[in-house]
Amino acid sequence: MFTKSFSSPNVYKAIGPYSPAVKLGDFVYVSGQLPLDSEGKLVEGKIQEQAYQVLKNMEAVLAEMNLEMRHIVKTTVFLTDLADFNELNEIYATYFSDPYPARSTIQVAALPKGAKIEIEAIVIDTLVYEQQAAHQHGDSCGCGDDCGCGDGEEGCSCGEGKEACDCKEGEACECKEGEECDCKTPETCTDGTCCG
Repeated sequence: MFTKSFSSPNVYKAIGPYSPAVKLGDFVYVSGQLPLDSEGKLVEGKIQEQAYQVLKNMEAVLAEMNLEMRHIVKTTVFLTDLADFNELNEIYATYFSDPYPARSTIQVAALPKGAKIEIEAIVIDTLVYEQQAAHQHGDSCGCGDDCGCGDGEEGCSCGEGKEACDCKEGEACECKEGEECDCKTPETCTDGTCCG
């Protein structure tokens, strides 16, 4: 089986034969979250209170995979009344920032447990790529001397008394005093945590 199921102890148990979230490779599919508390009771109140609980539940499920709301690329929002659209947006905007995920909002006749709202999401786990990008931009990676690449620089700035280097993407940069950097291929890294 290539898929893995995730749930959170801070979120209600699934109310049917489904997984709260399923991961396949870098893709995560989060099932529709309802405005239920951790005991499975519907949060009473207007759309704002229910939307807040739904997004809080989604955040908790993602946290089980060390992911955040910023990793969401697409949501589908189900509302029982599209008249709640503007109030939904007020809460929604507190959980997301630009660039916002793509979104569809649909009015439906009814939702489980009498909820006013349900939201499902598609998520991309980019944590590995973020770590690789950080290493390529000068973060310490344990592959020889650190080369700090500043924003917009072509090569690596190797520090005082050392020449710049123009290593290609995926190559490590090993700087020697007063010399140009020696570009190494990723295979030269011993710990396997960076450089490609």
